[in-house]
Amino acid sequence: MPQQSWSPKRERQYEHIKEGLLERGRKEDTASEIAARTTNKERARAGETRTTSRTSIEDISSGRRGGLRSHRGSGGRTVAQLRNEARSRGVRGCSRMRKSELERRLSR
Repeated sequence: MPQQSWSPKRERQYEHIKEGLLERGRKEDTASEIAARTTNKERARAGETRTTSRTSIEDISSGRRGGLRSHRGSGGRTVAQLRNEARSRGVRGCSRMRKSELERRLSR
């Protein structure tokens, strides 16, 4: 799945991620997709793409995130993300709330 617009560094990054996923027992298709998404996100963070999504830039980088949200599934937002949303909605006292309280308040 490596794309022609990727630099040699991104090609190596893609292969490294894909090999790691395959060693952990992921299927070939899944490993390719995850590796491509991760590589593209890193390209966006580094300013190597024409357009970027807001989450590509504002979210924790995939290298630092490691497994922080692995047990929450794809919907697990960080406390910082929840607090930012609470501030934008005008929720009072959000800086003193725990993550579960923020999730409960924002789901209303």
